[in-house]
Amino acid sequence: MPTPTRSSTRSPSGARSAAPGLGWDEVELASVVLVAGSEGLLADRAVERLVGLARERDAGVEVTRLDAADYGSGTLGVVTSPSLFAEDRVVVVESVERATDELLTDALAYVAAPQEDVVLVLRHGGGQRGKKLLDTVRAARWPVVACEALKKDSDKSAFVTAELRRAKRRADAKAVRALVDAVGSDLRELAAACAQLVSDTTGIIGEAAVERYYGGRIEATGFRVADAAIEGDAGNAVALLRHALATGVDPVPIVAALGAKLRTLAKVAAVRGRGSGAVRDLGLAPWQVDRAQRDLARWTPEGLAVAISAVAQADAEVKGESRDAQFAVERAVLRVAAAGSR
Repeated sequence: MPTPTRSSTRSPSGARSAAPGLGWDEVELASVVLVAGSEGLLADRAVERLVGLARERDAGVEVTRLDAADYGSGTLGVVTSPSLFAEDRVVVVESVERATDELLTDALAYVAAPQEDVVLVLRHGGGQRGKKLLDTVRAARWPVVACEALKKDSDKSAFVTAELRRAKRRADAKAVRALVDAVGSDLRELAAACAQLVSDTTGIIGEAAVERYYGGRIEATGFRVADAAIEGDAGNAVALLRHALATGVDPVPIVAALGAKLRTLAKVAAVRGRGSGAVRDLGLAPWQVDRAQRDLARWTPEGLAVAISAVAQADAEVKGESRDAQFAVERAVLRVAAAGSR
């Protein structure tokens, strides 16, 4: 396997992480590849892609997997040493964030002079352990795959859109949003949900299809509770909240959802009248901006301040300052619903 050209990283787009680097579906074979980030699904896909590309070149390629946490001195040299028959090899080193000192020493030496017929994949899940090795790989301009967790709804929406595009399908904006609200906290579940919708539906996927498959889960999420509270529908908000709590949803993420929705309102309110450029700089999906602009019709700056204060108090209470976290979050929901009419 000839040594591929090194490449510089670039800002990813679509389903990619917001961190600088290649998307999992962009990386090509190279003598050294770093797969960095805490999102396991994206990292798994990056490694699978590299192994698959190597097998396309040589069906008999030898694939070796090492656990960095159990690594013994000299092992990397053994598995990457020149083969008698010049066979191609892929060596995947897992959990570099838990590497032994021996692995870090051997990997630093190897990266300085890699073998031409070997693809070394270093998988690092995050943290400071192994930072010198990561910095060395980046400085040498070997490919880096960004696999950071997708925390923003806009990133998760882009992930859904990209998943469906790969399957030659698409969904309308409301359906994407509904799916993210329902299962967006876990990327593996989100990918599985996309696959199910692709398999079980035809044509453009609409909100009704998402509701049919995942409506019960949507109703049990903090975002549906937050939507009702921000719309001033106290009765529905409390009913959804009690249903969510009864089905095992923890109060903490519900309060977090309330806070996230209010922060979005505050951001959009702060740039009203400053043009589309200021709105784009917020980093929000178009549907989020549209929704916030509609919601702001019934909110004043004073009301937002009251609601944000109520949620801040509830956040402290559900994290230990109150003996009754469920009462604390219900009170916050009612305060938010009332504040919107001020």
